[in-house]
Amino acid sequence: MAVQVADRDLERLESLWEDGLSDAYRSYLEAVEGYEPAAQPRLALAAALVEVGIRLQGLGGRVAAPPTLLIGDLCLARSSRLLADAAPQSVQVAFARAIEEMSWAAASGRAVPRTRELLLSALDAK
Repeated sequence: MAVQVADRDLERLESLWEDGLSDAYRSYLEAVEGYEPAAQPRLALAAALVEVGIRLQGLGGRVAAPPTLLIGDLCLARSSRLLADAAPQSVQVAFARAIEEMSWAAASGRAVPRTRELLLSALDAK
């Protein structure tokens, strides 16, 4: 499948595309094949943005520098908007729970669950 991400969905995040966001996006494309074709690119991008956002924030590791932390926040916010536009409520809630689980684990000093596995499960919540 060709990359079908709208420019507006990457606005202010273009530099991340070459820094791993495109790879994460492609890895989620297969997981969204059961959704409407028009929603697939946005759902794959939403998952990729959460994965990259969590990585940028340093969740479960060393705290990121403030500018990097803010870019991570932007990734999570953009993902939330994409999910609100393209995903059923059950998937939106599953994504929120996945992020909560990772945040709780990091805050309590526990090992952070694997982001990709949690997000793939969230995509199955339709």
